[in-house]
Amino acid sequence: MASEETSLRALESLMTEFFHDCTTNERKREIAFFCCYLTFPEELLNNFAQQVGAWRFCLYFLSSTRNDYVMMYSLTVFENLINKMWLGVPSQDKMEIRSCLPKLLLAHHKTFPYFVRNKLCKVIVDIGRQDWPMFYHDFFTNILQLIQSPVTTPLGLIMLKTTSEELACPREDLSVARKEELRKLLLDQVQTVLGLLTGILESVWDKHSVTAATPPPSPTSGESGDLLSNLLQSPSSAKLLNQPIPILDVESEYICSLALECLAHLFSWIPLSASITPSLLTTIFHFARFGCDIRARKMASVNGSSQNCVLGQERGRLGVLAMSCINELMSKNCVPMEFEEYLLRMFQQTFYLLQKITKDNNAHTVKSRLEELDERILGSWTGTERSEVVQEPRLLLMRSQGQERRSVELRGAWKQKGGNGMKGCLTCSYIEKFTDFLRLFVSVHLRRIESYSQFPVVEFLTLLFKYTFHQPTHEGYFSCLDIWTLFLDYLTSKIKSRLGDKEAVLNRYEDALVLLLTEVLNRIQFRYNQAQLEELDDETLDDDQQTEWQRYLRQSLEVVAKVMELLPTHAFSTLFPVLQDNLDVYLGLQQFVVTSGSGHRLNITAENDCRRLHCSLRDLSSLLQAVGRLAEYFTGDMFAARFNDALTVVERLVKVTLYGSQIKLYNIETAVPSVLKPDLIDVHAQSLAALQAYSHWLAQYCSEAHRQNTQQFVTLISTTMDAVTPLISTKVQDKLLLSACHLLVSLATTVRPIFLISIPSVQKVFNRITDASAQRLVDKAQVLVCRALSNILLLPCANLSESEQQWPMRSVNHANLIFALSRDYRNLKPSAVASQRKMPLDDTKVIIHQTLSVLEDIVESVSGESTKSRQICYQSLQESVQVSLALFPAYIHQSDVTDEMLSFFLTLFRGLRVQMGVPFTEQIIQTFLNMFTREQLAESILHEGSTGCRVVEKFLKILQVVVQEPGQVFKPFLPSIISLSMEQVYPIIAERPSPDVKAELFELLFRILHHNWRYFFKSTVLASVQRGAAEEQMENEPQFSAIMQAFGQSFLQPDIHLFKQNLFYLETLNTKQKLYHKKIFRTTMLFQFVNVLLQVLVHKSHDLLQEEIGIAIYNMASVDFDGFFAAFLPEFLTGCDGVDANQKNVLGRNFKMDRDLPSFTQNVHRLVNDLRYYRLCNDSLPPGTVKL
Repeated sequence: MASEETSLRALESLMTEFFHDCTTNERKREIAFFCCYLTFPEELLNNFAQQVGAWRFCLYFLSSTRNDYVMMYSLTVFENLINKMWLGVPSQDKMEIRSCLPKLLLAHHKTFPYFVRNKLCKVIVDIGRQDWPMFYHDFFTNILQLIQSPVTTPLGLIMLKTTSEELACPREDLSVARKEELRKLLLDQVQTVLGLLTGILESVWDKHSVTAATPPPSPTSGESGDLLSNLLQSPSSAKLLNQPIPILDVESEYICSLALECLAHLFSWIPLSASITPSLLTTIFHFARFGCDIRARKMASVNGSSQNCVLGQERGRLGVLAMSCINELMSKNCVPMEFEEYLLRMFQQTFYLLQKITKDNNAHTVKSRLEELDERILGSWTGTERSEVVQEPRLLLMRSQGQERRSVELRGAWKQKGGNGMKGCLTCSYIEKFTDFLRLFVSVHLRRIESYSQFPVVEFLTLLFKYTFHQPTHEGYFSCLDIWTLFLDYLTSKIKSRLGDKEAVLNRYEDALVLLLTEVLNRIQFRYNQAQLEELDDETLDDDQQTEWQRYLRQSLEVVAKVMELLPTHAFSTLFPVLQDNLDVYLGLQQFVVTSGSGHRLNITAENDCRRLHCSLRDLSSLLQAVGRLAEYFTGDMFAARFNDALTVVERLVKVTLYGSQIKLYNIETAVPSVLKPDLIDVHAQSLAALQAYSHWLAQYCSEAHRQNTQQFVTLISTTMDAVTPLISTKVQDKLLLSACHLLVSLATTVRPIFLISIPSVQKVFNRITDASAQRLVDKAQVLVCRALSNILLLPCANLSESEQQWPMRSVNHANLIFALSRDYRNLKPSAVASQRKMPLDDTKVIIHQTLSVLEDIVESVSGESTKSRQICYQSLQESVQVSLALFPAYIHQSDVTDEMLSFFLTLFRGLRVQMGVPFTEQIIQTFLNMFTREQLAESILHEGSTGCRVVEKFLKILQVVVQEPGQVFKPFLPSIISLSMEQVYPIIAERPSPDVKAELFELLFRILHHNWRYFFKSTVLASVQRGAAEEQMENEPQFSAIMQAFGQSFLQPDIHLFKQNLFYLETLNTKQKLYHKKIFRTTMLFQFVNVLLQVLVHKSHDLLQEEIGIAIYNMASVDFDGFFAAFLPEFLTGCDGVDANQKNVLGRNFKMDRDLPSFTQNVHRLVNDLRYYRLCNDSLPPGTVKL
C-alpha cells in the first residue's frame, strides 16, 4: 500500500503539471510517456491502460485521491477496459468491478465533482450495456431503487438518463442481436420508468402547491377570456392551468430538472403509446409554465437575494426542459389513432401558454412581457449554484455571445441592467423552444388537427400573429416568418387539392392573411420600423452570400408573395398605394435640384428632412423589390384578368426609370453623400430590376400586341430603352450599370420585339460597342451588352412567320457586330507573326480574355435556339473560331490562355457543333488529341496547379460532348479517346490523392460506355428478344475491362464525392444497359465489386453512403442470388481476418437468404456490424486466450 500511496502522489503531481497552462508540449509528451510506466512492476512495463489488472490501481486512486485529473484518468482506464477488453477480463474480476464501482458511487456521489460522478455513472452503465441482465441482473433494479429513495433520487435520475443515452441507441461496438435485446429490455421498463418520473414531478408540484403562499392580486388573475375557453373546452383544465406556480426549493428544482431531462431523452426514442398518460402530459405542461410566468419572477426576486436569483434562473430552466419534452413528442410524424386525442390536449395546453405570453393587459404589453422574461435570467447566473445544474446553460451562453444582434429596446434594457454579454440567452432558449413547437405543429400536425371542431385554428393564427410581431430578436422573427411560410404553403396545397372549396377556405383565413400582409409590409419600412431596421447589417455576407438586411427583406417578401398567390386582389390593393406614396416623394425631388458650380445639387439640407428622405428612399427600394417579386402572378392564365393592374405597375416603373436617367439623380450632390447618394442609386437600380422582373409579362403582352393596341406596347418598350441606354456608360456606377445591362438582356432575350433594333437609343448602344475608340465597359457589363445586341439580331421574334423575321438584314448586322468585337483578336492570327511578336504577352492575354469571354457568352446564349439563329451565329464567328484553333498550339504552355480557349471550344461544341460541320470538327478534335500528349498532360496536371488541371478537365469535357454525339460521324475517334483516357490520363491521376481531373475522367468513361454500348456489345434485335439466345457478341474486351478496373480502383480511394459519382454511374449503366447481367461482368467482375463494396462498409471509410452501397450490393447480388449465397458469401467470410471459424459460421447463419431489397440490405448491414464487433472482441482478448 505504501507503494500505491507513493505512486498516487507522484501521479497527482505529474497530472497537475501536465494540465498547467505553462507546461510545454515537449514536457507533456514526457509526462504522458512516464505515466504509462508509473506504479507498476517491470513485468507490466507496457501501456498502463491496456493492462487487464490496471483497474485495481485505479480503484485505489479513485477512493484515495481528490485530484480531478487523476480521477478522470482512472475512470478512462475503466472505460477502456469495459468497452474494449471486457471479454478478456476474468469472471472474478468482473464480479469485483460490478460490486466495487456502484459502492464507490453510492459512497462518494455527493462529494465527487459532478463531472467525475457523471463519468463514473457512465462507466457503470457501460458494464450494464455488456452484462445486463444475464451477469448483472440487478443493474436496472438498482437504478429504480435509487430513484425511489429520496436520498439518492438525483443520482438515480442521472443513472437513468445515462442508461437511456447509452443503451437505447448504442454505438457499433455491440452485435445487432445485442442491440435489439437491449432495446427490448428497455421498452419493457418504459411504463415503470414513466410512472416513476410522473410520480416525482407530481409529488414535488403537489407538495409545494400546498405550501405555497398565495400571490398578491394581479391584473390578470381570474381572466381567461373567450379565447382561453375555446382552447380549453374543460373549465377544470383552464382552472388548473391558472393556479399560481409554486416556489420550489433548490433541491426540488434540481430533481425536477433531472426528471425532465430523462423524459426528453426517453421521448426521443420510445413510441407514442398509452404509457404516455394524460397525467404525465398535464404535469409536463405545469412545468412548461415556469418559462413564461412573470408573476413567478416577481415572487422569486421579491427580496433581491442571490438565493432567489438562483430560484428564478432554475424556474426558467425548468420551462426550457419541459418544452424540450413536448417538442420531442411533437416531432413524431407517425401518430397512432389512439394518441391523437392526447395530441389535441397537448396543443390546447401549449396554446394556453401562448395566450399567456401574448396577452395584453394594463400591466404589460406583449413586447414588455417578452423583455421582462428576457430580463428574468439576467442576474440569475451570477449566483453560486451547483456546477452540475449550470453546466449546460453555461455552454449555451458561451455559444450565444456575439451571435445575435439585439433590438434597440433590448440593448437599452441590457445597459440599464449592467449586462455582461450573457443576458437573456436562456429565456431566448425558452422562446426558441416555443417557436420550435409552433413550427412542428404547423409542419407536421396542422393537417390532422385542423379538422377538429374543438381546435380553433383562426384563433391560433391570431396568437401566432401577436407572437411573431413582438419577437425581441431578429432571429426569432425570422423563425416565425418561416412558420408563416409553412402555413401558407399548407393552405396553397390544400386549396389546389380542393378547388371546389377554395372560396370557403379563403374566406375562413382572409382576415388573418390580410393582417399578416399589412404587418409584414410595415416591418420592412423604415417609416414604421426604423430603429430595428437600422440595426440590420447590410455589409457582411453570410454563407448564402447575402447580408442580414437582404435576408430580412427576402424572407419578408416571400411571405408577401405567398399571400399574393392566395389573395391577389387584396395584396395588390395593399401594396400599390404604399408604393405610390413613396414614388411621389421620389418623383418630387426634381423641384429640389439646383445647379451649382460643380454640377447639380439636391437642395435638401435640414437634418430632419434628410432623415425622412433617407427613410422614404429605403422604403421605396424595398417596395420596388416587393413589386418585382409579385410579377409572376400577372402572367400565364392570369394575364387577361390582371392586365390592367400589371399595366399600371409597368407604366409606373417605366416612368420611374426614365425619370432617374433623365435628371441623373445617381450623380447629384447631396447634403449627406455617404447616405443619400447610395439611396438614390439603389432606388434607380431597384426600379430597373423590378421592371426586368416583368419581362415575361411584357413578352406575353408582345404576343397580344400583334392583335390589339400595338402602339401602346411600342411606346412602353421605346421609353424603357430611353431610360436604359444613358446608363450604359463608364461614368455610371457599376451597380446601376449592371442593372441596366440585365434589363437590356431581358428585353432582347425574353420579350424579343422585332422593332427593337430600329429604336434610335438601341442603335446608339450598337455604335458605341462597335466603336474601337470608345472606352470599354467593365468586363461583366461588356459581356451583358454584347449578349443583348447579339440576341436582338439572332433570336426569332414571337408570333412572326419566317418571312417576317428579317433574317438577311439581321445576319449582316450580326456579322458586323462580331467583326468589330473580334477586330484585335483576329489580328493575333499566326500569319501576322511580326505584329504578334511586337505585342507584349500580357497585352495579348488581355485581348484573348476580353474577346473570348464575349464570344463564348454569345454562343452560350444562342445554344438552345432555332437552327437559323445558330447558323447566323456561326457564320459570324467562323473566322474567330479558325483563329482560335490556329493560336491554340502557340499557347499550349500558357495554361491560363489554354483554359480560356478550351472553355470557348467547349461552348462551341455544346451549342454549334452541327453548324461547324464534320470536317472542321474533326480537325479540332485531331488537333487537341495531337497537342495533349502524355508529357503535356503530365505537365498540366502535376506542375501547373489548379489552372493546369482545369485545362485538362475542359479538354475531357469536350471529349464528353464528342462521345455523346449520335450517329457514326465521330465513332472513328473512340479508340483514340479511350486510349488517351486509359493510357495517358488515368496513369497520371490514379494514385494522386487530389480529386482534380478524376471526376471529369470518370464521367468521360461513363459517357463512352453509356452512349457507345454497341462499340463493346454487338447485339441484334432478334438476339435481344429471343429467350435463351446466345450471349451478346463482345468486342474491344481489353478496353472494357480496363475501364471497369478503373471504376473498381476508384472505390478504394478516400474521395467520397468520386465514390458516390462512380457508384451512380455503375447503377445507371445497369439500369439502362443491364451491365451487371453481361457475361463478362457477371463471370469476372461481379463479386470483385461486391467484395470491394462490403470492405468499404466494414472499414467505415464512406459511412455517409451506407444506403447507396447497400442498394448497389443488392443489385449486383440479385443477378445471381444462388451464387451469392452459395459461393460468394462463404468465400468472403473465409477471407475475413480477425475472426475465428466459429464466428464466421455465426455470421454466415445470421445472413438470411432473403431476396427482397429491404431485408437483404438489412442483412448486409447486420453482417458488417457484427463482423466489426467480433474483431473488436477478439482484439480485446489477452494473448494466448483459448477461444471455444
